[in-house]
Amino acid sequence: MSFWRRLHLAGAVALAFGWLVTSAARAAEKDIVDTAIAAGNFKTLVKLVQEAGLVDALRGEGPFTVFAPTDQAFAKLPKATVDALLRDKEALKQVLLYHVVSGRVTSSQVVNLKSAKTLQGSEIRISASKGKVRINKANVVQADIQCTNGVIHVIDTVILPPKTAKKSYWGR
Repeated sequence: MSFWRRLHLAGAVALAFGWLVTSAARAAEKDIVDTAIAAGNFKTLVKLVQEAGLVDALRGEGPFTVFAPTDQAFAKLPKATVDALLRDKEALKQVLLYHVVSGRVTSSQVVNLKSAKTLQGSEIRISASKGKVRINKANVVQADIQCTNGVIHVIDTVILPPKTAKKSYWGR
């Protein structure tokens, strides 16, 4: 291979590598809340985080791991459940915190876990099989969205904390 061809190839590789590094850095320029807003498919989640008064916390230093339900996931919930949560801000906060784990837990780490304690206080069940990961009964449909203060894993179902005697907002 000629000198010029090797130089051209080396330049192309360096350019491609630089693009990858820049793209990865850009992906992690936003915190969890701003990343969710920019994605466009978490409008319901963002609205509920605002209603529950958790915006500042999720913009905080962290790091946090958020199992983020999409708008379609929220649409699966019975209307009575959503209405009850909107009337009870503390219950809403508990449901949202059930989707958050302390620390930056990437997909390579999640697949080795059986459970994780959420910021709500209860454990979520984690199962991995045949390349698919489930959080309770929710499927992880996209993993490792990097943020400045943590990581988001997109799930297809809203997960609800275990029932307690005090709360009756599950609508099931």
